[in-house]
Amino acid sequence: MKVLGIETSCDETAAAIYDGQAGLLSHRLYSQVAMHAEYGGVVPELASRDHVRKLLPLIQAALTDAGVQADEIDGIAYTAGPGLVGALLVGASVARSLAFAWNKPAVGVHHLEGHLLAPMLEETPPEFPFLALLVSGGHTLLAEVRGLGNYQIIGSSMDDAAGEAFDKTAKLLGLSYPGGPALAKLADSGTPGKLKLPRPMLDRPGLDFSFSGLKTAVVVALRNVELTDSSRADIAAEFQQAVVDTLVAKCDRALEQTGFRSLVVAGGVGANRALRRALEQLGRRRGVQVSYPRTEFCTDNAAMIAYAGYRRLAAGERDDLKIRATARWPLDTLKEPKRLGSVIPAQAGIHPDQQDGLPPVRE
Repeated sequence: MKVLGIETSCDETAAAIYDGQAGLLSHRLYSQVAMHAEYGGVVPELASRDHVRKLLPLIQAALTDAGVQADEIDGIAYTAGPGLVGALLVGASVARSLAFAWNKPAVGVHHLEGHLLAPMLEETPPEFPFLALLVSGGHTLLAEVRGLGNYQIIGSSMDDAAGEAFDKTAKLLGLSYPGGPALAKLADSGTPGKLKLPRPMLDRPGLDFSFSGLKTAVVVALRNVELTDSSRADIAAEFQQAVVDTLVAKCDRALEQTGFRSLVVAGGVGANRALRRALEQLGRRRGVQVSYPRTEFCTDNAAMIAYAGYRRLAAGERDDLKIRATARWPLDTLKEPKRLGSVIPAQAGIHPDQQDGLPPVRE
């Protein structure tokens, strides 16, 4: 089965082709970072308009790269949420329209499910069950992942996500957009510990996170520090170390609590080198396998959407003709699909004779 994946949840426009037998055939991505840098953050209306301009050429490029014709596509997967609703609508509208025009099944994919399954695209994918740390600009959570659609969140941020705290702290230090990668780069030339910052919520039981207080601690610290290139680097290094220490400590607790022998790290902050080094040390100490997607698949991409969509389409799942775009969509509301082979189930509440006549999914 060949699946076209489409991603437009925020400021990355992406398309990819995944084949159930041959694996990932192609992936294309256009980043809007340069456009939004002028404003210091993502402008939703501009993001949506740019998706409209870029998506169809990217889809054609992905098909060409894969050496696949439109009539060889067996299904279409698109990000249905969560994300910026205008941006989501662009991808959903294009995906649903192509599915109708090509007479193929389509399925809306949860963006975070795509991130959780992104390591499955690697040569040595993790096996279920595993503990997942999903850490990005919009989300920070720990989840038990027992299978496709079987996710139990056991810890999450009570305020800012880790990536959001990186971006806000970078802005306090006068760094350019996007702030997270800029702060991580600056931290490489600094020394953690010269300025002491808190490790949020490590003095309390449980697996939840809080990063807004850490950002506030940076604000307070800046009042008493003369900002030089050296002091800015030291602050960046200490901030990064505080975030890393917090994430690693909570992963340690979660591994102890669940007894899992596998840890998956996903999301944009999962590309942070200091975090990866610390988690690899944790893995060695506990005898736990630590898995990541390749760096380019840590941030938003269509390859993970194509793969997640493939898994759900192969299980017999598909959407009706409605265009799905859900700005807020809790991960733990997803359902584990029933294995139905090539049979497409009747849509809930709709008589089979009234369905849209799309063909069954082919393996």
